[in-house]
Amino acid sequence: MKKIQMTTPLVEMDGDEMTRILWKMIKDELILPFVDLKTIYFDLGLPERDKTDDRITVEAAEATKQYGVAVKCATITPNAQRMTEYNLHQMWKSPNGTIRSLLDGTVFRTPITIPSIKPAVKSWQKPITIARHAYGDVYKNVEIRAAQAGTAKLVFEGADGAKEEMVIHEFKGPGVLQGMHNTDKSITSFAHACFKFAIDSKQDLWFSTKDTISKKYDARFREIFDEVFEQYKSDFERLGIEYFYTLIDDAVARVIRSNGGFIWACKNYDGDVMSDMVSTAFGSLAMMTSVLVSPDGKYEYEAAHGTVTRHYYKHLAGETTSTNPMATIFAWSGALRKRGEMDNLPELVNYANQLEDACFDTLNDGIVTKDLVNLMEGIEPKAVSSADFMAAIRERLDRRMA
Repeated sequence: MKKIQMTTPLVEMDGDEMTRILWKMIKDELILPFVDLKTIYFDLGLPERDKTDDRITVEAAEATKQYGVAVKCATITPNAQRMTEYNLHQMWKSPNGTIRSLLDGTVFRTPITIPSIKPAVKSWQKPITIARHAYGDVYKNVEIRAAQAGTAKLVFEGADGAKEEMVIHEFKGPGVLQGMHNTDKSITSFAHACFKFAIDSKQDLWFSTKDTISKKYDARFREIFDEVFEQYKSDFERLGIEYFYTLIDDAVARVIRSNGGFIWACKNYDGDVMSDMVSTAFGSLAMMTSVLVSPDGKYEYEAAHGTVTRHYYKHLAGETTSTNPMATIFAWSGALRKRGEMDNLPELVNYANQLEDACFDTLNDGIVTKDLVNLMEGIEPKAVSSADFMAAIRERLDRRMA
């Protein structure tokens, strides 16, 4: 079969540990036999980030701005233990956080659902998409370990010389404090992305913060969303979809009682936590798509999970692993589909659709990785290794592409 041609390359960001192993397997088994793949490659593995003082992460983000579509493997965000393990020069920040900040994007995460895996929440009938603000808050915080008694203050010095100062806390002994920020510009971009995504997908949009407690910080999010919604209100009315705001604790209760099928917009940390909750309740963190969308229409696709460290150590020890590659496969299919749509390449769009359908064929035939075995109902699942799972998808993809 003649390979499908690409006109514009994808930005490809390689990653760490077990997902890096799966990354190569996916390319070799499921993509390269069918697509004349063109990518601008960046190795975002932790050793290379350390070697380049993390400049490579910035370069990958800038390339995404240039080419418009990127696909990213899961990467390590180092902690103290990783500092020692990898002999790092410093504790580098999350590459996802860096990329999200530079693209000023919003992360949309949606579960991959199949009939044989029922959500843990019985009322959920349709997937719930988490829209996560991808800038600021705790991910851009600064922290101080107060080693003794003293006064902590929040100070703002304006460009015009105006100064505002507030006491945060009078420490009577040791403690900790942190400072967080966000910007009107980023919050506005977040709001636009959420309203556009809701219109494109014809789904209701929920937004939640805690403005009853955070009367300036969280309240600013609500104010901006209300202002931006006026630009989209007529489109929402035309499509018969709804936007509403509620407190996050009320939103959690509503989500659990809902039927699903809507977008839930959350601030950065809330979205991080709630996307893991939603994905697990729908089945598995390895069964959740993730796409970063910038205000000017740039896209970065990735898996919602991490690098599967435990399986990587087993792999290094020569053991066979059964690691679920679905979210990473869907990162590739999502990026290739978007590239095909943007470049008017229907063959590439069709290939991406067939790849995802081949994955569903495999799962619906009961061929699964170990994490899904105890979740499936109505069929007799057979747990296989990652390599055998890929081979089963390849067999079905061959038939679909023939």
